[in-house]
Amino acid sequence: MRRLLFTLILCLFAASVSAAPLAQTNSFELLVFDARADLEVLADAVLGVGIRPQSWTGNTNLQSPTIVSDLWFDNEQLADAVFGPSIRPDAWIGATVPVPEVIARNVRHDLELAADSFFGRDSRPAEWRGGAPILRCDQTLQNTLIMLSSFYGLQAQTPESAINYCGAVQAEIEDELVNIVFGTPDANGNLPNPIELLGAVRGDLERLADELLGLNTRPNGYIGSRDLNSPTFVGDVLLDLQLLADNTLGLGSRPPGWIGATTNSPATSYLNLRADLELLADTTYGVNRRPTGWQGVNSLERCQPLVRSLVFIVESSFEISLGELDPAAPDYCAQVDIAVNSLVENPPVLDIVDQAAEQRLMATSNYAFAYLDYAALDYMGVMPGGTEFRAVYRNFGASNMMFVSGDNFAVYLDYRFTTLPEITFRSLPTLDGEPLAYCDALWCNGPGPTPTPTGYGPLIGVLIQTTPIATPDPATIASTKQLVSWNYVRVTYVFDNLQARTAQVALEVCAQPAVNATGCEPVLQVFDNNANAVKPVISQYNGLNVYEFRYGYTTNLVIEGESRYANDVWIADPTIR
Repeated sequence: MRRLLFTLILCLFAASVSAAPLAQTNSFELLVFDARADLEVLADAVLGVGIRPQSWTGNTNLQSPTIVSDLWFDNEQLADAVFGPSIRPDAWIGATVPVPEVIARNVRHDLELAADSFFGRDSRPAEWRGGAPILRCDQTLQNTLIMLSSFYGLQAQTPESAINYCGAVQAEIEDELVNIVFGTPDANGNLPNPIELLGAVRGDLERLADELLGLNTRPNGYIGSRDLNSPTFVGDVLLDLQLLADNTLGLGSRPPGWIGATTNSPATSYLNLRADLELLADTTYGVNRRPTGWQGVNSLERCQPLVRSLVFIVESSFEISLGELDPAAPDYCAQVDIAVNSLVENPPVLDIVDQAAEQRLMATSNYAFAYLDYAALDYMGVMPGGTEFRAVYRNFGASNMMFVSGDNFAVYLDYRFTTLPEITFRSLPTLDGEPLAYCDALWCNGPGPTPTPTGYGPLIGVLIQTTPIATPDPATIASTKQLVSWNYVRVTYVFDNLQARTAQVALEVCAQPAVNATGCEPVLQVFDNNANAVKPVISQYNGLNVYEFRYGYTTNLVIEGESRYANDVWIADPTIR
């Protein structure tokens, strides 16, 4: 059967090569060359020096049209010797699609699995050439990184020397994936609320416990908390889920794929808990059987969170759906895994992919101020709400300015006053020189002075008829007040502007980490060193000043209380509170 599969894939691969000869790159040839060299090293160790199966190709000619298929074929023969005929580790990828680059990548991955089995994990002969650490990561993680790079411009920054490189990379991109999945509005313009979804997990956990143990019968130590505002709510759900698993499966016994962990992110915690709960229900109550009133209606959330995130990115980027797969199938998640990885490795035709990538860069104005320069000095007027543009570049560093183009204009805007998501803004390439800026649309009426600062600049004092306040002196403040870090600033969220990705918040400075801190003091003033101006007080909330900040981590501030001050603050968007 395996030999028949070999022959079928070889024929498919040969057909793809003859139909469209690949213009090999040096990096691709190096990948193939190194993989062949290491394959022969492992073969010498496993089979004996110079001893090979009769059907061994040993092809080392990089110009050969069958160089990659021969590499794969020999790797499979050697795997039979290492693991046993037709036996492979669960992480084995093999030849998934007839694409030379993908097959070579997969061979490199699988070769390392065979070497791990024979030599030992991370033990290799001196002559072993190896490959990039990412090629040792699983198929889904590699393909997720490809999609993040292609459609969001995001690259992994984890150093290749990191211990457990693949785990570190997955942890690194976790926040970005959550921002994409939970930061994208649905068809009605609503964002998923992870807190409410966590409440649904608690409800379904109770339903399952009622069915398995009896109404209101729970294991010793079961918490059962339903208070969504409790700071221990997520941890309580995890502990109760573990107790129910211990009670029904045996102490410490868990089905394959169990995650058993939460994080500081409610969205990530939800995905983990939902996947584990669905897995427990399949194992104890019956595959695809659920108690009455079950709220977990999204079949994809039964799968591993990384697979679920990759499906979301692929469906939105390629504008296709995996909805034809049967959620009632016992191997539904395995089918999803295969299908979504195949789409990444052999995507739709190029023009469709390009259109999807291009569409992601399109957005509309939310009455943004337009400028001919990134320093926001040459004001050209207010871009009317709903005016469509394409984002081209972003400014360097922590600047919020981006260069956009549209019908009769190419100007600079603050992305916070547009519908462009922050994650897309951050993925834009930085300015390349000084692109030609112009404004010939009907709404253009400059250049001239800015009537009101887009953010909060020096003119605000004049406009609201206040006396300008001098830049705070760091030495003076440090001599009279205690400096604390951002997590000592207690943030009370008053209002969210999802379109502008800003929040109005009341601030207090505390003497200890602010989650459960007592004795906090109100913030009296916030000075923004980037704008060289005091941030205006928007309103009052419970006796506290309310300020407006963009989501994320903001630095170069002076946040002053009576006896303490901070230089930075973290403002969480609604998906991660």
